[in-house]
Amino acid sequence: MDSKSRINWLVLLTAGWIAAFECVPFAIRDSVSIAASVSSPAPNAQALTPEEQGKALYENGRFSEAVTVLQQAVQQARSRGDTLRQAIALSNLSLASQQLGLWTEANQAITESLKLLRSTHQQTSVLAQALDIQGRLQLATGQAESALGTWQQATALYSKTNDQAGIVRSHLNQAQALQALGFHRRALTVLENLRSTLQNQPASLVKVVGLRSFGDALLLVGETDAANAVLQQSLELAKQLQASEETAAALLSLGNVAQTKRDAQAALAFYQQAATRSASPLTKVQAQLNQLSLLTHPNQRDNIQPLVRQIQPQLATLPPSRTAIEMQITFAQLLLKLPSFDRTAIAQQLAKAVQQARALNDRRSQSFALGTLAHVYEQNRQWSLAQDLTQQALELAEAMRASDIAYRWEWQLGRLLKAQGNSTGAIAAYTGAVNTLKSLRKDLVAVNPEIQFSFRESVEPIYRQLVDLLLQKTAVPSQVKLTQARDVIESLQVAELENFFRAACLDTVVQVDQVIDQADASAAVVYPIILSDRLEVILKLPRQELRHYTVLVPQVQVEQTLEQLQQKLTKPYTLQEVQTLSQQVYNWLIRPAEATFAETKPKTLVFVLDGALRNIPMSVLHDGQQYLIQKYGIALTPGLQLLNPRSLKQIQLRTLTAGLTESRHGFAPLSFVKNEVEEIQSEVPSKVLLNQTFTEKQLQEQINATPFSVVHLATHGQFSSDAEKTFILAWDQPIKVNEFNQLLRTKEQTGTGTIELLVLSACETAAGDNRAALGLAGVAIRAGARSTIASLWSLDDESTALFMGEFYRNLTQTTTTKSAALQDAQLKLLQNPQYQHPRYWAPYVLVGNWL
Repeated sequence: MDSKSRINWLVLLTAGWIAAFECVPFAIRDSVSIAASVSSPAPNAQALTPEEQGKALYENGRFSEAVTVLQQAVQQARSRGDTLRQAIALSNLSLASQQLGLWTEANQAITESLKLLRSTHQQTSVLAQALDIQGRLQLATGQAESALGTWQQATALYSKTNDQAGIVRSHLNQAQALQALGFHRRALTVLENLRSTLQNQPASLVKVVGLRSFGDALLLVGETDAANAVLQQSLELAKQLQASEETAAALLSLGNVAQTKRDAQAALAFYQQAATRSASPLTKVQAQLNQLSLLTHPNQRDNIQPLVRQIQPQLATLPPSRTAIEMQITFAQLLLKLPSFDRTAIAQQLAKAVQQARALNDRRSQSFALGTLAHVYEQNRQWSLAQDLTQQALELAEAMRASDIAYRWEWQLGRLLKAQGNSTGAIAAYTGAVNTLKSLRKDLVAVNPEIQFSFRESVEPIYRQLVDLLLQKTAVPSQVKLTQARDVIESLQVAELENFFRAACLDTVVQVDQVIDQADASAAVVYPIILSDRLEVILKLPRQELRHYTVLVPQVQVEQTLEQLQQKLTKPYTLQEVQTLSQQVYNWLIRPAEATFAETKPKTLVFVLDGALRNIPMSVLHDGQQYLIQKYGIALTPGLQLLNPRSLKQIQLRTLTAGLTESRHGFAPLSFVKNEVEEIQSEVPSKVLLNQTFTEKQLQEQINATPFSVVHLATHGQFSSDAEKTFILAWDQPIKVNEFNQLLRTKEQTGTGTIELLVLSACETAAGDNRAALGLAGVAIRAGARSTIASLWSLDDESTALFMGEFYRNLTQTTTTKSAALQDAQLKLLQNPQYQHPRYWAPYVLVGNWL
């Protein structure tokens, strides 16, 4: 709940998914009514039983009161000897306790409930719903594998009673657990199986809610097009049934899809329709907050004032609940982004939210409100008061083990301490935030969609600001600080990739340091780090301490230079401009290390690149006389870790080559691919799949059947910062990056071994995407190959065939390394008068093991 533009609508994005848990609880009620929007005030408590009071309080977000009432319900059922009612009350008590972060109490309640239910050997449906609640608790406390098993048990019980709503709910829960475990493809398989279950159901509110939850789950795992189609179906069915609240809920979810696709106008239209359709004050305000989040962008601010005037009185009339408090906080966060709004009024609104959260004994909401109020004082430079409130917010988050919010307050505390000149305390706070993020890892990207969509605003700055502190310009950093700074940047790169995949993605690895200290003493590792006002470069040389230098150049200038160079590299007749720009980058990254390299004489430079540097092949850097490739072999690694390296002398070269020469799926023909394939066949034993024979199925069958050490794909492909837009093209369909895990890694399962080298010779980075090279790192990791060679831009030209022939010829020499084979092939083209421009020889980069 920090003040980021997408948080308000992402609260709604998770609502359908969370409903898969929260529509479970009160086992004596109908699941559709439970999933319906919560809008009514708490009924007259005098007319209700404790169970009914607990239900009403829970639905209205008054969890602390619900816990008290449910404890009474448990005691009353126990005194009457009513085991079933006692078990139901205990399950619901666990659920309400979970909302308050009372994990021990929640576990005690659900454990006792399940013990009672299993002892009675009856009420299968109640047992299934209790298992749903236990699974929710397990996932919330980091036990995703246990949660998966629990929800599988629940599914089996729902199937026994033919409870379709329960089956849908538990499958959605299983998919979430699989995603948290990093099993993206298995999660999608579960969701796809659910599609047929839903389609076969008759028209009903159960089906409407199920489709919406399914669509929200698809969006959570990054399947935006599929999510849009399913949510449209939910919308049409809700309209057919004249269910206005479910219609509004579907419109909200469709707005979330549109915003994910960065279609602000479509998102606004959906949110406006949802606000108009709904009679629920909560749904209406949520839709309006979603609109406001879009309008706070600088180019959208003309219509803000009328919308703010609509939201303010509606918020004031909402009865206190967690949802209402969160809406107040979200509203305050959005207003903080607008300089024209009075900070005092915003602080007063947040102070009211703090009071309401305290009255409800809702520690999570209280932490959010206090931390956001502290941010107001931070903006106003009232450091001491801001620090005190931040400490309170952090203590509440830590007390309930809410790591997903604790890291925000650790970050905020670090900023405040830095502002007050306490660098040591700031480093400790920032380090705490980074360590908390590490502990969350899979949860952040697989369970918390907010992080997926606001990674650059809510996660990345924490890492960079910590590095900035560790490598302060006023002091020479110690080896401890250099090592920590390097490790922090690696953690950022791992987090970027996991955010890219929405799943954990690293295999068993070795440290790059270990490789150059023990396996290749002729390599050096270069770690450039882009900070707002400078470049920091860390060098690792074999069996030596880390070295470091600073280049005082602003981030804006670095990125502008890199963007210009990237554009010039792919165009003809730009040689002079390319050399001028690449010399500037050389001066920043390599010139300060020339004396060191002259002394240590490395043969290979391994780059761990940061930010926009990934879009530039390091081979093209120019010292005024030579390109870098004319002096060193060059390799890249996405982080400081590699799959266990093997040298070429340990490998028997056998290549599976697949390619397209004909136009497919709107892509142009690649007329020189046939020459490229023939060049490869002339150098190494090869199996070829060309055109119609190059299908996803055929590729997988060949990989499974034969121990190929090299897989070479000569086909269109695109690298993007969006995993959905990162693919290679087969004859029958594009193969997306997340499918590489299933397609290429089956070798490991069939015992045919890891692919040593994956070559992608006609790929390119997505136009206009300055982080597109993240997709290349994603492909390299997802494929599970020890090394990947790929092109950063596509060039259907005879030079590609000549280059690949030379590369494979070099590769057959067992005394060489992959980086040397690549270097020699590039130099061969560079020496050809026809191909001296870097557009011909520079696009190829080696990622991973360079030996």
